[in-house]
Amino acid sequence: MEQANNLYQQWLAHCSDPALHADLLAAKGNEAEITDRFYRVLSFGTAGLRGVLGAGTNRMNLYTVGAATQGLAGYLREKYTAASVAIAYDSRHNSQLFAETAAAILAANGIHVWLYRELMPTPALSFAIMHLHCQGGIVITASHNPAKYNGYKVYGEDASQISPEVAADIEKRISAVDYWTGIPQATLEEGLNSGKIEYISEETIEAYLSAVLAEQVDAEVCRRVPLSVVYTPLNGTGNRCVRTVLKRIGVQKLTVVPEQENPDGDFPTCPYPNPEEESAMQKGLELAEKVGGDILLATDPDADRAGVAVRHHGSFHRLTGNEIGVLMLRYIVQRRRELGVLPKNPVAVKSLVSTKLADRLASEMGVQMIDVLTGFKFIGEQIALLEQKGEVDRFVLGFEESSGYLTGPHARDKDAVNAAMIICEMTAYYKEKGQTLLDVLDDIYAVCGRYLSVVDSYTFEGADGSAKMAAMLGSLHSEHPQEIGGYPVTAVGDYLSLRRTFKDKRAEEEIHLPASDILEYTLENGASVIVRPSGTEPKIKVYYSVVAKTLEEARKIYETAAAGVKKMLGL
Repeated sequence: MEQANNLYQQWLAHCSDPALHADLLAAKGNEAEITDRFYRVLSFGTAGLRGVLGAGTNRMNLYTVGAATQGLAGYLREKYTAASVAIAYDSRHNSQLFAETAAAILAANGIHVWLYRELMPTPALSFAIMHLHCQGGIVITASHNPAKYNGYKVYGEDASQISPEVAADIEKRISAVDYWTGIPQATLEEGLNSGKIEYISEETIEAYLSAVLAEQVDAEVCRRVPLSVVYTPLNGTGNRCVRTVLKRIGVQKLTVVPEQENPDGDFPTCPYPNPEEESAMQKGLELAEKVGGDILLATDPDADRAGVAVRHHGSFHRLTGNEIGVLMLRYIVQRRRELGVLPKNPVAVKSLVSTKLADRLASEMGVQMIDVLTGFKFIGEQIALLEQKGEVDRFVLGFEESSGYLTGPHARDKDAVNAAMIICEMTAYYKEKGQTLLDVLDDIYAVCGRYLSVVDSYTFEGADGSAKMAAMLGSLHSEHPQEIGGYPVTAVGDYLSLRRTFKDKRAEEEIHLPASDILEYTLENGASVIVRPSGTEPKIKVYYSVVAKTLEEARKIYETAAAGVKKMLGL
């Protein structure tokens, strides 16, 4: 508490921004609030920064953004003789301010900046890094978090989010930055006048849209089959790009949810602007019922995640990220095979926490499935490896259960604009055959078994919560359970020690992935349970993948295992 108070007094003395200074004064005398704002420096990792807006070292503000940018500038200046950085931002509070502040600081450090003039999707930033031959990129966004959050994502010259090693290097540099004297007091106007900052042109935006359109599987299906689509950008960045792409592929009726059409950092009708949340989809579902839509599409505020609800037998059903990923795999491979354009030895990539159904389906369809750690940068790395071997055409799909998808090499991050296009295509394709996407899922289950995938999360706010979460995970690494919910554990994969232990054989094998704070338990009944901390929120996340003969049986296995996990975590 003493350290937090000392930092608080320093900020009161030095903070010159009127809004932040007023925010500091509002916390005066509130020990718990002061501690939360100053008990740590907002951590910088592979996802950059993410936190609550406000004054303090554990908050997103001009000074924490400035220090992060100065740390990034130091890294780029040491690695490159001449570096350039592309910057994009979303609709959140202070996003444009933070983007322009970062641009000015980089320019003051002699780094050339390409800045989007208007808010743009995160995948458009990834594309711009490659298109403009940049050595780095920044997106100001907190993705699907509530309105009180913002964030600062950093990308490398490969257009993927930075690696753990690069993040650690930059974080070390950030820690050496003095908030009050170590950050250049530059302005956007100075950067523009000097030519060190340039706005990204319409040509680059059009090139991104063309690259997305180049990933069509069946260029005529949406022109041939009447499709009614309701779309919501959830007050974020997707509106322009998604609507343009869907219009160009021939979607015949597109209706946008009016309350969620325009950028609004308050997200007034969707407090949790995440396509995975039912509340975020509610306005869209109401409109889809009214206009008779075939599907509802939603993109999150930075338009890298996509959600879908499908009309089936007269009512709408929301699909999970896992279900969408499996459906996209089935459609892309099936249709490209029919059209004679499926590459030899096709490759799909997914996060290891995503459904095991995708592995089974890939095997049935002759597709190599590669599992990677959570974080789309690892999917991007696999695309880059294929590209280096001259085999990037083998890549057909990358996906994460958290509603992130990519079907081409035009970006190195998940792309909801690309996903929206493919989802409309496959909806039209199966509609022409008299099927909904739920019918197609049933066809998949008939071949592969009835899979059920569920994600549970447990939140641990503040300093005490952070310590409790760390202690829980530490105990899981030190002592492996013999059973979960009464189901014997047959194997434990510890991704920190990079060893998988098999209980029956008393044997071990090496895990060939980067070390990560993940534990994977394989149960005797074939179910898997994966436990990991969230990379962007103070949460422990638990992923269940269950296969059974019926949905009812699968749900019973999940419920029993979930009760066992709560007991294991002491919750």
